[in-house]
Amino acid sequence: MSYEFILTRTEGRVGIVQFNRPKALNALNSNLMRELMDALEAFDANDDIGCLIITGNERAFAAGADIKEMANATPVTMLDSPNIGYYDRLRKISKPIIAAVSGFALGGGCELAMSCDMIVASESAKFGQPEINLGVIPGAGGTQRMTYAVGKALAMEICLNGRFLSATEAQQYGLVNRVVPVELYLEEAIKFAAEIAARAPVAIRLAKEAINAVFETPLQAGLAHERRLFYMLFSTEDQKEGMDAFINKRPPTWQGK
Repeated sequence: MSYEFILTRTEGRVGIVQFNRPKALNALNSNLMRELMDALEAFDANDDIGCLIITGNERAFAAGADIKEMANATPVTMLDSPNIGYYDRLRKISKPIIAAVSGFALGGGCELAMSCDMIVASESAKFGQPEINLGVIPGAGGTQRMTYAVGKALAMEICLNGRFLSATEAQQYGLVNRVVPVELYLEEAIKFAAEIAARAPVAIRLAKEAINAVFETPLQAGLAHERRLFYMLFSTEDQKEGMDAFINKRPPTWQGK
C-alpha cells in the first residue's frame, strides 16, 4: 500500500512502520494514526511476519498528538473522533510490537510507546506526559500505563508536573527494556524483534495475550486464563515439533500451526 505519513518495510520476519512527519516531530494526527493501524493490521495478518516495530527518527519518536486538530474541539467532537479509538485497535494486534524510541516520546507519543509490548530506547530518548501544560490530562492511557510501569508517586510527578524521564531512568523504572547508543537503537530493535519472530508463532501470540491479561484480571482469573492457553498449545503442531526437537537435540522448524 501507498502511505503519506508513514514508511513501511520488512527485515526478514520483522515488519517495520516508521513515522514520516519529521518537520512536525512526528506529531500524531488522525491520518497518521489511521495509516499506522492499517499497516500494523496488514502485518498482523501476514503469516510471513512474526514481530512488529514502530519507530520515528533520531530526533523524535513522536512529540505528541497534533494539537492543531484539538485546539477548538468540544467534548462531542472528541467523542466522535477516531483518534483515541486507534489505541484500542493497537491493543488487538496479536503479534508482539516493539517501540524503537529515540528523542522525544511525549504525550500521545509516550502513550503509543507504552501501548506497545516492549521498548528499545536510544540514549537520547525522553518520555513524558506534558498534557498538564495544555490544561488537559493524558487521554489515551497515559495516567494508567505510566502508573503501572513506574508507580504512583513518579506517575503523579510526570502527569501533574510535566516531568520527563530520561532513557536511563525509564529503564531503571521498568518502562524500557534496553538502552543503546543513538546510532544503534533501530538496529538493536530489529535484532530483538528478529529473535522473537524466530520463536513458535502461536505460542508467542498466546504468551502476549496471557501477560496482557495481568492488567485486566485478578490473580486467580489470570492464572486460570494462563492455564487454558497453556493446555491449548498442546493441540498445535509447533508444540509437538518443539518438544521433539528438544529431545532429539536439533533446531525446531516452526509452522505456526
